[in-house]
Amino acid sequence: MDGMMKVAVMNGIGEMSYTERPIPQAKEDEVLVKLEYVGICGSDMHYYEMGRIGDYIVEPPFVLGHEPGGTVVEVGKNVTHLKPGDRVALEPGKTCGRCRFCREGKYNLCPDVVFFATPPVDGVFQEYVAHPEDLCFKLPENVSTLEGALIEPLAVGFHAAKQGDAHAGQTAVVFGAGCIGLVSMMALKACGVSRVYVVDVMQKRLDKALELGADGVINGKEDDVLAMARELTDGEGFDLAIETAGTEITTNQAIQAVRKGSNIVLVGYGKTGMMNMMMSLALDKEVTFKTVFRYRHIYPMAIDAVAQGKVDLKGIATHIFDFDDIQTAMDRSVNEKSEIVKAVVKIAE
Repeated sequence: MDGMMKVAVMNGIGEMSYTERPIPQAKEDEVLVKLEYVGICGSDMHYYEMGRIGDYIVEPPFVLGHEPGGTVVEVGKNVTHLKPGDRVALEPGKTCGRCRFCREGKYNLCPDVVFFATPPVDGVFQEYVAHPEDLCFKLPENVSTLEGALIEPLAVGFHAAKQGDAHAGQTAVVFGAGCIGLVSMMALKACGVSRVYVVDVMQKRLDKALELGADGVINGKEDDVLAMARELTDGEGFDLAIETAGTEITTNQAIQAVRKGSNIVLVGYGKTGMMNMMMSLALDKEVTFKTVFRYRHIYPMAIDAVAQGKVDLKGIATHIFDFDDIQTAMDRSVNEKSEIVKAVVKIAE
């Protein structure tokens, strides 16, 4: 497809504008996707606010956005599984396929990954993108492209659940009721965990957790988290904890709130990258810490869970902004975190 497309670019901290770029051409093993929805991730907001995450530094003009869903409009000559008109969710990271991690199937740890909206790689706040067929997953008829855009964060939740060996009969707790906390809660429920509780300090987010299927919530500002943990587990402690808030307080609450021999999955990133943890207690309890970096081999499972009605992804998207209003979308996402659980940019119909 020839022509130009509209692209939203970050020109500096807190500054968005638009430009035009040529519509990308699909290579032999790629498909050209007309993007319809792209989620705004916490990393997008952090780049927008701070201009960097660790060693990844934005050099404007830079394109944010890595949670896309859309419709295939063209296919490369070697593409066999997709055709124009197929609606797809796009996995945003292209890996080398040759390193030790890729060969072992742990491709999310590939050191040469090319990931949307991770500097210097541009993201997909734009009208079209060319992407490898193997990273574009066809959506069933009953799964929308809005839900397709939210498969990316849901994949993080399922990876966390798998890392924690979530299974039937367990009682689990999720610290943090932002998007990742909520999808982790729903992934745990989809994996058969019997009871899942969510901890946060924002009541509106806890209300959303209840709406989406949490068995109960704990308001960390108003409730004694550890006392309630004992009450809810008959004094034994939770079988599994997933920490998505990235704070020292909640990480140590997780250590205190789980039973001996349990798993704690660390998902959230803190502001400094450092924290003091109650390691003596963790040793006494012989807890197992697992960590999460993105996901691997999860998209088919996540899409199937949505198709079967096990996960209500539409309920995550509390705010949808038009592509023409990208500045407002980013500003409000950054400044109204207590109100906006998950914002999505509508690129096209």
